[in-house]
Amino acid sequence: MPTSTYVFVVVEGPDTGHRFVLDAMRPSRLLIGTSPACDVRLSDRHASRRHAALEMAGRHARLTDLGSTNGTFVDGVMVGEAFLRGGEVVRLGSTALQVNRGPAVEAPTVPPSSGFGQVLGASLAMRRLYPLCERLAQSDLPVVIEGETGTGKEQLAEALHAASPRAKGPFVVFDCTAAAPSLVESELFGHERGAFTGAAGQRKGVFERADGGTLLIDEIGDLPLELQPKLLRAIERSEVMRVGGQRPVRVDVRILAATRRNLDLETQDGRFRDDLFHRIAVTRVELPPLRRRHGDIAFLARHFCERAGASAQALPASLIARWEAYDWPGNVRELRNAVARWLAIGDLDVAEAEAPDSDRKGSRATFPSHGDVIGQIVNLDLPIAEARQKLLEVFERRYVEHVLQTHAGNVTRAAAAAGVARRHLQRMKAKFEPDRTSK
Repeated sequence: MPTSTYVFVVVEGPDTGHRFVLDAMRPSRLLIGTSPACDVRLSDRHASRRHAALEMAGRHARLTDLGSTNGTFVDGVMVGEAFLRGGEVVRLGSTALQVNRGPAVEAPTVPPSSGFGQVLGASLAMRRLYPLCERLAQSDLPVVIEGETGTGKEQLAEALHAASPRAKGPFVVFDCTAAAPSLVESELFGHERGAFTGAAGQRKGVFERADGGTLLIDEIGDLPLELQPKLLRAIERSEVMRVGGQRPVRVDVRILAATRRNLDLETQDGRFRDDLFHRIAVTRVELPPLRRRHGDIAFLARHFCERAGASAQALPASLIARWEAYDWPGNVRELRNAVARWLAIGDLDVAEAEAPDSDRKGSRATFPSHGDVIGQIVNLDLPIAEARQKLLEVFERRYVEHVLQTHAGNVTRAAAAAGVARRHLQRMKAKFEPDRTSK
């Protein structure tokens, strides 16, 4: 089926005469700005490092401002997002782009696959990414995985590792937001005995633990600025120096980094080192938000139902329709929690969301419990947010117990079956285990 193409020509600014094409062949958004990591690099000092993005949206080109300093304008009107049809003039800083419709071309064949490892999605936005991910998995290049909270960045990193020649090696995750600032260096590079108060013995850092495998540095945009040169040195030299150590330790590690932040903006504002950015951003994968993944809400919701042991048809069509009209700021993670909540409390959740205010007022009514956990929690007269949380905890506890029992306690296989990262399942398991220190 033929699809549109767009030709952008710089008609004003330092890069006058430069032209580029946007079509449906691109697996992800086309980034425009002054950063070397952008697909279209401008030399305009009034443009931001990552100024705007372009992508195909049906027959039109979608233009999105990426929080630029001076704004993005279409025919003189400042826009956050706009759909282009051809004939417009787009201004970024002091650069003006003439938008022209190109000849229609045959739409590329997109693989029918509905997932890459633990990353699932049958939408065109996701299926375009899978061939790129397959190629990246076979390389040893650093990859920066970008995306909003809950889009599945850690799952993609684990899938890249599992499909790579390093699959038999360790996959280690270091979350820059989880460690205390004073311990980040020790967590990354390890320490020797006596290196600081409390260092009772030698300890390997995540680089050494990932030797022969893959290290995901999660939320790298939150790494303290003073530690960024040491991380850069470790990556460039493939060696680390433990805190309190005298000799460097050689490591063989592939680096993946994930971030919810705009690293171009962080670099521009001096919160992230330019040289480290260039070293890790050799390749970039941007996971689209759920609101841009047409058709994936129903697909994923039914998948989560099956993973929980329920029928894929357990969700009413009216509920799916309501979910498809929602923006999902928490993305896939929020949808997974919504499915779990609905499976736990069912029509009660829908009724509460849809009932008019007048229906909720009046005398107290006792929900018939009949010995079930839903009725018992409802009769506690808690605010609905607290009641939902209690029900969700019951569901998660039972689900974790079930999936671990099904897979004979093997956390790796259980996490794969649950569609979550191994580390996430371990956290859930630990949350529900009794405190062995209590008496």
